Amino acid sequence: MSTSAAGRYQQLETAREPFLTRARDAAKLTIPTLVPPQGAGPHTKYHTPYQSLGADGVNNLSAKLLLALLPPNSPFFRFVIDDFTLMKLTQTEGARAEVEKALNKIERSVMTEIEATAIRTPSFEVIKQLLVAGNALAYLPPAGGLRVFRLDRFVVHRDPMGNVLEIITKEDISPDVLPAILRKEGDDKSPEKTKALYTRVIRGAKEWSVYQEVDGQEVPGSKGTYPLDKSPWLPLRWIRIDGESYGRGRVEEYIGDLRSLEALNQAIVEGSAAAAKVLFLVNPNGTTKLRTITDSENGAVRAGNAEDVSVLQVQKFNDFRVALDTIAKIENRIARAFLMTAAVQRDAERVTAEEIRIMAGELETGLGGVYSILSQEFQLPLVNRLLHQMERQQRLPTLPKGVVKPTITTGMEALGRGHDKSKLRGLLEAIAPLGPEVIAQYLNVGDYIARVGVSEGIDMGGLIRSEEEIQAQRAAAQEQAMMQMMMEKLGPKGMDIVRDQMDPQNGAQAEIDPAAANG
Repeated sequence: MSTSAAGRYQQLETAREPFLTRARDAAKLTIPTLVPPQGAGPHTKYHTPYQSLGADGVNNLSAKLLLALLPPNSPFFRFVIDDFTLMKLTQTEGARAEVEKALNKIERSVMTEIEATAIRTPSFEVIKQLLVAGNALAYLPPAGGLRVFRLDRFVVHRDPMGNVLEIITKEDISPDVLPAILRKEGDDKSPEKTKALYTRVIRGAKEWSVYQEVDGQEVPGSKGTYPLDKSPWLPLRWIRIDGESYGRGRVEEYIGDLRSLEALNQAIVEGSAAAAKVLFLVNPNGTTKLRTITDSENGAVRAGNAEDVSVLQVQKFNDFRVALDTIAKIENRIARAFLMTAAVQRDAERVTAEEIRIMAGELETGLGGVYSILSQEFQLPLVNRLLHQMERQQRLPTLPKGVVKPTITTGMEALGRGHDKSKLRGLLEAIAPLGPEVIAQYLNVGDYIARVGVSEGIDMGGLIRSEEEIQAQRAAAQEQAMMQMMMEKLGPKGMDIVRDQMDPQNGAQAEIDPAAANG
């Protein structure tokens, strides 16, 4: 490659600079450590905001999005087979439910992998980076887990359609971890010194290629390739802008309100500190002496004139009131933007839970576009990569290519299989007026129950009786009913005669003489 990774990184830094500057401004008003200032180190003193609503909003919305994108109790995706292919694969009654049950097991295996490899915790960091900086780079190493790169640690280049063409990361590493061939004479004498390690990922016609570089030299054994749809490198954006390689963050959209809130809170804090100062003034021409005030203990009796002493006051109460009213309005707007509970509950004595749920749902609807971006750039690539790794490790069966594909089901409400469950419930409600006899005649109840269970993400293995178990249960119930009828008809004495005439060898019932049974 003609251009080194370091040289290419410096070229792409120019396009990244405006986004990085904006990200640092946003972090300064929310959580300054998310995007540190340039040259920050262990001893850097970060800016302390005068308000905490920005940090509270980022943490609140990040937690809600984490539960939406990676729900802990159900898969956030499902495997889909088109109906024509499913008709060819399933020719027996109830086979569709069996196929969906098998795919549901694979879905749960992937979710178990997410929990076991601690992907959820770094995903929370990814979401906070997206909210503040608008960009983040996630990396899924082969050993498992998830690594997060801040915006000041990577550059990315996209085509006008938004497809990623190139990714370069920059890391500071100790020379001790480098191969001996890449070390220099002075490296051993200064162990505290670090070197820049560049990792360059380039999109090709059929696959991704990757290599690493230090001091302009390629790291031995660092070359590799990835399938186009199964890359472990996931460059993420909060808001997609046409023609730009980087995204915009949620905080940037409301940075005006945050700046105003910061300035007003600073004014209120400083003004309150001045107002809290207690200062007594003594009239120099009065009869009360200054020493009388300063030397007197609390509760002492002294000669003097009260009119000679006054207390200094700021006299800015009305001005503070205007600032406080403005702060309250700004805080409400910011709280609504970050889906905080205080913003959806109106100021009233009686507010029902249903009212809060409806208003919260209206606010979450505004994040529909964000769900779409994250589902295509984060969730779907995450599932594809985990499937690829687990198949290579032979922990999952290889799914037929082009037949079964994962589909993200995250959205409003439970963000899982709630839509399928609602449709199944709606079907049952629609045919309910036909009567239980018609429903029992036409509806395969066992298959219906199995599909409802799958829509809930429940492991149906062993939970629902099989057709053989149901037939055996019916036969046992019929036999018990017949015995009960014979007991009522023949009486205890007749039943004893019936038992005596049962063949103990093979359990066959001998022919019963009705006259003998009746005595």
